[in-house]
Amino acid sequence: MTIDDKSVGSTDGKSKRAVTVNVIKPASGWAAIRLGEFLEYIELLYFFTWRDIKILYKQTILGFTWAIINPLFQMIVFSVVFGRLARIDSDGVPYPIFSYTALIPWTFFATALTFSSVSLVSGANMIGKIYFPRIVLPLASTLAKLVDFFISFFFLAILMLYYGITPTWNALALPLLVLIMVFCASGAGIWLSALSVQYRDIKHANHFVVQILMYSAPVVWPVSKVPEQYRLVYGLYPMAGVIEGFRSSLIGTTPMPWDLIAVGGVSATLIFISGLFFFYRMERYFADVA
Repeated sequence: MTIDDKSVGSTDGKSKRAVTVNVIKPASGWAAIRLGEFLEYIELLYFFTWRDIKILYKQTILGFTWAIINPLFQMIVFSVVFGRLARIDSDGVPYPIFSYTALIPWTFFATALTFSSVSLVSGANMIGKIYFPRIVLPLASTLAKLVDFFISFFFLAILMLYYGITPTWNALALPLLVLIMVFCASGAGIWLSALSVQYRDIKHANHFVVQILMYSAPVVWPVSKVPEQYRLVYGLYPMAGVIEGFRSSLIGTTPMPWDLIAVGGVSATLIFISGLFFFYRMERYFADVA
């Protein structure tokens, strides 16, 4: 979208005054990323984020406890199926905390991806009536899931106390891992949200795609299972470095996988930036088909 300011003269009989009219026109071709416009609406991002948080837990009995219940029950199922029955290697630590440490970043990624991918369709009533940077909607859906992330992270601290595990100095890298995680979820969500406006199949395929991405990520198995010659290629999947980084920094399963983190960080950044360009290119169609 482009906004042109035009001054229109009007006469009231005695004086003339200029009235500024904003004309909103769709951009042609590949549109530039409008960072300045986004910063002007930064308060709107905060409003939509807080709105998504309140909607998620409105009229619920357990409230924020659901943020713990979801990864907790997955941890129990994985511990029984993969830990006891399949006897998947857990790098020398109890399988429950091995899997739960991975489920914290993975659950954020999966839920953020699911909600942000349908954010434009859910907000179609606003898109057709008023103008605001549409990019705010998928970003707000992603940021809202950080609340669940930090709540489930608190339960991990309890598990670490129970098993007598102390974090390593590599825990100082957690902010970097969280940043890569958010970039990856935001970028993928932006891509899918732009596509879902025209192709409603995206909504139905979300669950299937998330399941494939989960089992291809090192959630129930360790990265050590990946052959060394394919390690960097596998690192192109940003969540691989994030998940293994969480395990290394918090429960000390393996040395810090800086190679995976570096490759994943570059990959997540490219996903995010390319998603922005694609989003702004497709924005001209949102009001017509949303």
